[in-house]
Amino acid sequence: MPQQPVYLDYAATTPVAPEVAVAMARHLTLDGVFGNPASRSHFHGWQAEAAVEHARREVADLLGADPRDIVWTSGATEANNLALKGVALGWADRGGHLVCSGIEHRAVLDPMSWLVRQGRALTLVPPDARGRITPEAVAASLRPDTVLVSIMHANNEVGTLNDIEAIGRLCRERGVLFHVDAAQTVGKLPLDLGSLPVDLLSLSGHKFYAPKGVGALYVRRALQRQLEPQTHGGGHERGLRSGTLATHQLVGLGEACRLAREQMAADADLLESLRSRLWQGLEDLPGVVLNGAATERLPGILNLRFEGCNGEALLAALAGLAVSSGSACTSASLEPSHVLKAMGLSDEQAHSSLRFSLGRYTTAADIDRSIEVVRRAVERLQGSRRSA
Repeated sequence: MPQQPVYLDYAATTPVAPEVAVAMARHLTLDGVFGNPASRSHFHGWQAEAAVEHARREVADLLGADPRDIVWTSGATEANNLALKGVALGWADRGGHLVCSGIEHRAVLDPMSWLVRQGRALTLVPPDARGRITPEAVAASLRPDTVLVSIMHANNEVGTLNDIEAIGRLCRERGVLFHVDAAQTVGKLPLDLGSLPVDLLSLSGHKFYAPKGVGALYVRRALQRQLEPQTHGGGHERGLRSGTLATHQLVGLGEACRLAREQMAADADLLESLRSRLWQGLEDLPGVVLNGAATERLPGILNLRFEGCNGEALLAALAGLAVSSGSACTSASLEPSHVLKAMGLSDEQAHSSLRFSLGRYTTAADIDRSIEVVRRAVERLQGSRRSA
C-alpha cells in the first residue's frame, strides 16, 4: 500500500481539528441545534442564537476584543472586501486615497484594484529585501487625502511579520483608518485588539483548524455605523452583512478559537522546532537560499529558493510531498510570485522557489521524510542541468 503523502501546505488550508468536527456535528441534524439563529419566536431559534453568540465570544476572547466588534463572514476574502470597500464607500467624503503593500494577498489587491476602477487612488508600499513592510515606508506613502491603510500581519508566502503596532500608531497619529489581513496569524500568534491600534482585522477559519467557508471581520464599534455594507437583504449582523448564519460553521470557528487559546504556545514551539529541523536538513544543498527574514517570521512557514531548479519541475519531482510554489489562490498561474518579485527576485529565482508550511499535526517523521525527498529531487535536477 503506498505511503500517504506528507502534507506541508498548512498555509493554504488546515484540516479541521477533530474537536471542531464533533462540535459542528452537534449543530446539523434534527437531534441537535439546527435552527435558524434569526428565528427568535421559538426554542430552536433561541438555541441556535445562543450557540452563535457563544462562538462570537470565543472569537472575541482570542482577539482580545468585545463580541460586539465581531462581524461574521464566509472567510477572510469576504472580510477584506467588506473592510476595504466598506471604508472607501462609507468614508468617501474624507478622502479617496488608499494604501496597501505590494505583497498583499489577492483578496486585498483585487478589491483595491476594483476601487481604483471606481475612481479611488492607490499607493502600493514596496517591501524591503526581507519581505517586510516598514513603518517608514508606510509613512512615506501617506497623503492628506489618505483614508485607509491595509497591511497584512504576516505574509502568506514567505511568512515574514510586519510591525502592525507601529504602523497602527502611525495611522492613528495621522487620522487614517488601519485594516489588517491577519488570516495567517489569528490562532497562531497572540493578538490583543484591546490595545493594538487596529480598526479592522480579517480572519479565516480554515487557516487554523476550523472549516472552510467561515471567518470574521473585527470592526471597532465606533466605526460600524459608517461602514458601507456589501451584502444586503435581511439586516443580519447589525446590518453589516446580511444572510442566514451557518450555525454549525460558526460553532466550528468558535471551537477552533478555544483550542487556539489553549494550544497556541505549544503549537508555536512545535512548529519552530520542526521548521528548524527542516531548514537544517536542507541548508547545505548547493544553491539553496532562504527567502524572507530569518527572524520576525511565522514559526510554520519556510520559503526556499533552489538555484538551478525549475520550480514546476521540482514540484513534479516531489512525489509524496504536498508543498506549494506560492499562494493557493494563484498556484494555477504560470506567472512568478508577485511577492517574491516585489522582494527583488528575478522571474527565474521566483520560479525556483517553494513554500513549505507546517501545522499542528506535522511530525518529526514527516520532516525527515520530506528532507529525504527534497534532497533526492534537487540533487537529481541539478545534476541533470549540469550534464545538459
